[in-house]
Amino acid sequence: LFAGVRQAQWLTKTKLVEGLPPAVQGIVDNPAHGFQELEERVKHAVSHARLWDTTEVAPRREQFCPVLFENLMHICRLMAGKYPSLSKRMLARNCRIAATWERESILLQVRGLSGILMNSMTQIPPVASKEEILATKEHVLETFYPIAPTIDLQEVNVYKELNDTGQCFADGYPYSHPHTLFFLESANVRTDRFRPEQLRAKMLMFAFGNALAKAKALHGNDPKVLEQPVVVQSIGTDGQLFQFMVFQLNTTDLVSNDGVKNLVWIDADQNLYEKAQCVPEIKKRVVTKPAGISGFQPDTFKKFLALYLHGTV
Repeated sequence: LFAGVRQAQWLTKTKLVEGLPPAVQGIVDNPAHGFQELEERVKHAVSHARLWDTTEVAPRREQFCPVLFENLMHICRLMAGKYPSLSKRMLARNCRIAATWERESILLQVRGLSGILMNSMTQIPPVASKEEILATKEHVLETFYPIAPTIDLQEVNVYKELNDTGQCFADGYPYSHPHTLFFLESANVRTDRFRPEQLRAKMLMFAFGNALAKAKALHGNDPKVLEQPVVVQSIGTDGQLFQFMVFQLNTTDLVSNDGVKNLVWIDADQNLYEKAQCVPEIKKRVVTKPAGISGFQPDTFKKFLALYLHGTV
């Protein structure tokens, strides 16, 4: 997307709120969840991904980024002993999504592989109150005049307007609610990876697409303000820098700029650690920088785990 999140906001009729919503921040700030007890495990997980899980001098990003993700998810799953309802989750890979909507006079579609999708047996409760939702009527969406808001989007012939939550949600599938999308930017070459702003735009579009497809499956195709908003979360990372997002679909009436808007909360550019020194740096036979992880930021994992726990605690 040419203008990143700003353009994605217009396309999805969404108001941006900086930071995490109170429902998630409350989990981060609550010492009862025992985040400190997990801190050493997280440090070990980072060291395993960046320093130990290789026979090479240093692992490549395409290797350490997925390994770190799996390590962090394993730590999150350990919380199921404390919160048994966490066992009612399922991780789906290579899930396809298709969602179609009209914006002003433009027919739009988000379609394709939507990252790694964690599904749940229950829906995440709304994170914004009815008063906050109604207050979005006053929000004015940014325009890009004289630039078209659809600049850089691929134009195609659409023969069927699809709203499909994909094979992940076949009839009878017990884990039928999208919970959190995970996007791993693991390309070794920097130019092959999404820049953080691009990644956040992608996260927003696919969170919106999953929420819209689910809303239409639950409530039909007629445009309306939803009595029960649909919440879908998203986490993106390149194996070091993390992006956190909570999206709430309040309305499927997307044609006009007027009325209720959707909401997205974004906590951007959070480092889990500053540097991974795979081999010690030696100058004049003196170790100036020992091998290891430096600048570890425990709050970043707290946010990762808080999104995982959201809807359960």
